[in-house]
Amino acid sequence: MRQTHAKSLTWFTVIGIIAATVHYVIAVGLEWSQLLPPTQANIIGFLSAFPVSYFGHSKLSFSSQSATHKQALPRFLAIAVAGFIANQTLVIGTLRFTQMPFWLVLGFVMVIIAVSTYLLSRYWAFKGVL
Repeated sequence: MRQTHAKSLTWFTVIGIIAATVHYVIAVGLEWSQLLPPTQANIIGFLSAFPVSYFGHSKLSFSSQSATHKQALPRFLAIAVAGFIANQTLVIGTLRFTQMPFWLVLGFVMVIIAVSTYLLSRYWAFKGVL
C-alpha cells in the first residue's frame, strides 16, 4: 500500500508538472504576446492542459485505482473545474489587489491548487465504487 501511494504521488508530480507547464506556457504566452487578457489566457491554458492531466493521471498516477473511465472522467473533470474556478478567483483577486505580474501570480496559484487536486483525485476521482 505504501509503495503504491509513493508511486502514485511520484507520477502525480511528474504528470502535474507536465500539465502545469502546458497550462502555464500557453497562458503566459498568450498574455505576454497580448493576444488575450490574463483571465482569458488562463482559460485557454487550462483547457489545453486538461487532456494531458486526465490521461496522464488515469494511465500512470492512479493506474492501480479501480474506477472505470466512465466513473473517473466526470469526477476528475469536476475536480479540475473546481480547481480552475479557485485558480481563476485567486488570480483575479491577486491581480486586482496587488502589482504582482501575471506570470508570478499564476505560478504561485497553480502550486496551491495542485495539492487539493491530488487529494481529491486519489481519494475520489479514480477510486472505484465501493
